[in-house]
Amino acid sequence: MLFCKESLFTPGPTPVPDRVKQAMNQPMVAHRSQVFSKSLQQVATRLMPVFGSKEPVIVIAGSGTSALESAVCNTVHDGDHVVVVVTGVFGERFASICETYGSIVHRLDIEWGKACRPEQLETFLKELDHPVQAVFATYCETSTSVLNPVKELGAVVKRLTDALYIVDGVSCIGGVPVDMEDYKIDILVSGSQKALMLPPGLAFVAVNKHAKDAIKSGPAKRFYLDLNRYIQSYEEGTTTPFTPPVSLVYGANEVCQMIEEEGFDQVIKRHEVLKNMARAGIKALELPLLVEKDEDASPTVTAVKPAEGKADSYKKYMQEHFAMTLASGQKRLKGEIFRVGHMGYSTPFDVLNFLSALEIAAHDLEGKDTFGKAVKKAEEVWKAYV
Repeated sequence: MLFCKESLFTPGPTPVPDRVKQAMNQPMVAHRSQVFSKSLQQVATRLMPVFGSKEPVIVIAGSGTSALESAVCNTVHDGDHVVVVVTGVFGERFASICETYGSIVHRLDIEWGKACRPEQLETFLKELDHPVQAVFATYCETSTSVLNPVKELGAVVKRLTDALYIVDGVSCIGGVPVDMEDYKIDILVSGSQKALMLPPGLAFVAVNKHAKDAIKSGPAKRFYLDLNRYIQSYEEGTTTPFTPPVSLVYGANEVCQMIEEEGFDQVIKRHEVLKNMARAGIKALELPLLVEKDEDASPTVTAVKPAEGKADSYKKYMQEHFAMTLASGQKRLKGEIFRVGHMGYSTPFDVLNFLSALEIAAHDLEGKDTFGKAVKKAEEVWKAYV
């Protein structure tokens, strides 16, 4: 059967709205011009509510991983002790980056599919023999669809240590509530290609005044990712210290416009609805969810763990029969789960479309009596919010 529309349900990259594409198609301008400088300054300030930041958000040309690396290389010296909360692949990535820059990493390993509880972090910190320079955590662990309680973790960090609290928000900022001051976050990073509805290529770093001081006295060996350069450029009213992706910045301004039109509180509510619809529908098909507790589940991505050996079959079936692209499991979860993204430019109708196709996939792959069951449960969830 011919499907003329490809449907992207990966947890990044995510679909880009047409109006954002149009904004990115504006004529090219010089990246040192006043026109572009004004656009960049607008993005930096308009993103402040999305990051819960009191400071303009730093914009870097790079992937989300460049934002993670910038948070490390600007604050952690060779030989510093750091703590990394690892709840999946991207917690492991934070740990690897820290090790690359010569820090001594103390890993708090949490079972994949579960969130880190504040009491686990408290016990871990109390048992350390060394003061720590920074504690790293992941807000949404993309690889498992876990949402960590970063506010509660931040309270523990600041009560027990003088460490910087640094959070990876790559796969959720733009779809979750956050207040850096209230959550005790010193540095919060994200990327463009997930809940912020842009193509890959922009990294975002929000810092508070305490983090700025740490960055000023940070390690000597940094160049492209030296955040002092970016902060200085912004304060001088210029552009970025290195060539920026001009078209993506235009797109980011349009994303900010869309968020402002919908209202950020409503954006957060929409993502919560999408999560609850997806989880209710999948449960109705008796397909196990990797994250069992609703309160630990991300509003931007859901991981499904079907019968052994079936995860890749579901992913393949959805692609071949409905032109729907899902994501596979990563590392130790490879072949064990498939993941569906529902963030950014995503609506309840998109989730219903996905669940309708998943009903047919479950019927054909596992012989289940599924027709209408997932969609009905999801519609009931949606109706409760309308």
